[in-house]
Amino acid sequence: MRLGVLDIGSNTGHLLVVDASGGAAPLPAYSFKEPLRLAEHLDDDGAITDEGIDALTEFVANALQVAEDKGCEEMLGFATSAVRDATNSDDVLKSVHKASDVELQVLPGDDEARLTFLAVRRWFGWSSGRLALFDIGGGSLEIAAGADEAPEVATSVPLGAGRLTRQWLSEDPPSAKTVRRLRAHVRAEIGREAGAVLRGGRPDHAVATSKTFRSLARICGAAPSGDGPLVRRVLPADVLREKLPALAEMDDEQRRELPGVSSGRSHQLLAGAMVADAVLDLFELDQLEICPWALREGVILERLDALSVLGR
Repeated sequence: MRLGVLDIGSNTGHLLVVDASGGAAPLPAYSFKEPLRLAEHLDDDGAITDEGIDALTEFVANALQVAEDKGCEEMLGFATSAVRDATNSDDVLKSVHKASDVELQVLPGDDEARLTFLAVRRWFGWSSGRLALFDIGGGSLEIAAGADEAPEVATSVPLGAGRLTRQWLSEDPPSAKTVRRLRAHVRAEIGREAGAVLRGGRPDHAVATSKTFRSLARICGAAPSGDGPLVRRVLPADVLREKLPALAEMDDEQRRELPGVSSGRSHQLLAGAMVADAVLDLFELDQLEICPWALREGVILERLDALSVLGR
C-alpha cells in the first residue's frame, strides 16, 4: 500500500510517501518538505505565533494535496516537541484541522523515542545486541536503550538544537562565557538520564539519528548523503571534540561553508554539537553510528505491524 507520513517537527514539515508492505522495507516514493522552524516561532509565553500557525496550516494543506496526487491510501500525521510543548497546542491543532481536515497526532516524548528505537532496531537487526539510541531534534533530545524491539528506557529531554539556540545563543558567535554556561546546562540535563539508561548495561551498539547528527558526522569525515543510505557513517567522539572549539568561534556565515551543513540549520549547529559531545562523553562512547531510519520509519513500521495483526 502507498502511505503518506506527515511529520511536523520543530524545524521542518516533511511528507514522506512510501510504498509499504509487511515483511519488506518501506520504499520511499516521494518527499515533500518545507522549513517551518516552529521552535523559533514562539512568543514569550511559549505559544506558537500566528505566523508559525499560518505557515503550519498552509504546509499541511499542501502536503494533503501532494499525498492525494501521489495516490496515498492513507496519511499518518504527527507532531513532535514544538507543538507538544507549545502553550497553545490545542489551538494550533484546531487551526490545522479546520484548514485541512487533517488531525495531527501529538506524540509524547517517550513515544517519539520508542518509535525511533523500533526503526533503528529493524535497520540494524538483532546482531546489534543491546542498543542505545540518541536523536537530536529541534526541540528535544530523545534517548532510548534496550535489547529488544521495545526499549527498556525511552525518554525525551528538552535539549533540541533549535530550542537551545533560541534560549542561549543569541550572539553570533557566542561569548566564551555563554558557551561554558550552555555546556554545563546540557551536561546536567543529560546526566540526570544517564543512570537510568546505563542501569541495564552498557550498549553493544550506540546509534544516532536526525539531521543534526548526520551533519556533524559529515563535518567529521563521514561520506556525503549522495553516496546513499547503505554506506556506513559514524560520528567519532575524538574528532568532534577536536573540532568543537573552532565551531564555537565560528559565525553563521562560516558554519554554512562546512560540508553537509544547510543554510536553514547552520545557526543550530553549535548547540547540536554540544549536545552530541555531551552524549558521547557522559555515556563513555567512542563513536555513534548514524542510522538512516528514524521516527518516520518507526511510525510506518508500527502501522504495518498493526495491519498485519488485523490480517490486512
